[in-house]
Amino acid sequence: MLRIKSGLPKYVSQFKDRNGKDRFRFRKGGVVAYIHGTPWSEEFMRQHGNLMARAAPVAIVGADRTRPGTIDALAVAYYRSPGFRNLAASTKDHRRRIIDKFRSKYGDLLLKGLRHVNVQQIMANKAATPHAANNLIKLLRVMLNHAVDLGMIDTNPAIGVKPYKSRGDGFHTITEDEIAQFEATHSVGTRARLAFALLLHTGQRVSDVSKMGWQHIINGDAIKVRQRKTGKLLSIPLHPELKAMLATLPRTNMTFVVTERGAPFKAQGLSQWFKKKCQAAGLPHCSAHGLRKAAATRLANAGCSVNEIAAITGHTSLREIARYTSTADQGRLAKQALSRQIGSEGERKLSNPRIRSV
Repeated sequence: MLRIKSGLPKYVSQFKDRNGKDRFRFRKGGVVAYIHGTPWSEEFMRQHGNLMARAAPVAIVGADRTRPGTIDALAVAYYRSPGFRNLAASTKDHRRRIIDKFRSKYGDLLLKGLRHVNVQQIMANKAATPHAANNLIKLLRVMLNHAVDLGMIDTNPAIGVKPYKSRGDGFHTITEDEIAQFEATHSVGTRARLAFALLLHTGQRVSDVSKMGWQHIINGDAIKVRQRKTGKLLSIPLHPELKAMLATLPRTNMTFVVTERGAPFKAQGLSQWFKKKCQAAGLPHCSAHGLRKAAATRLANAGCSVNEIAAITGHTSLREIARYTSTADQGRLAKQALSRQIGSEGERKLSNPRIRSV
């Protein structure tokens, strides 16, 4: 059943201002701020979540056991820095996974003894996974710059370490054949097919799809998305297939896709669960993010401009869209370009008697 929340979110108090208007104040851990809007609404809870993140102490596993001057100590300092704490929650999660994995292997290493050649060797040890190696070196540059700022080291030994040349494009872009294979395995009416349709037909990240619910539907024709990573607000028209699927759903949950117990998914949980559904369809190399790329590729193949694609996906970098759509149908686009050229030449001949008479 849909649970209608009563009262106020944690650490929020209500009072009336001098004009008799209801106001809401957040107070926790030294953070005091007003929250605007209606309690429990999407915008209200977005503000509440941002304030909770500012007020919450950074939980560092083993922080009380770190030795001064080590990689572990730097990780603790970086997690507490404004540069990290001001990141979007999804970016924090992504960086934590990389850093904590790195700490498990190199946490006891002293920063003072870290040299350029050592960082090169760390990269070489990850040669089998070049994409992961490149993510690590980008993050090490940031962390070691922070170490320089703190006086833990004099220079950044990661500067100048070259990344691996990318042979791929990150996450695999799910192809049309693979889309058909997934749909043949997971029929309409299953949770897997619903998640699949939301990912493909909205073109959003799994962190945003995990939060989608009836409260985000606008007049039955569009879905409103506040992107977790960028904070960008989008209004995306509902694809007919997705609209038909949603029409059959009961309005008994806060989110469209739920766990077996009927609870909302966390972003990482939904990603892992969907990966298993891909494996069940014989597509172990496919992922939720691959559908975001597939959505951008479909739009490119339909002849949409970069700006039109960005209106759906929410990308702020047009170069990023170009990367996502690198698998677009080159042959179709070439034919389209030639057709436009021929049409343009025909118009010029009609408007120029000399050309027409040749």
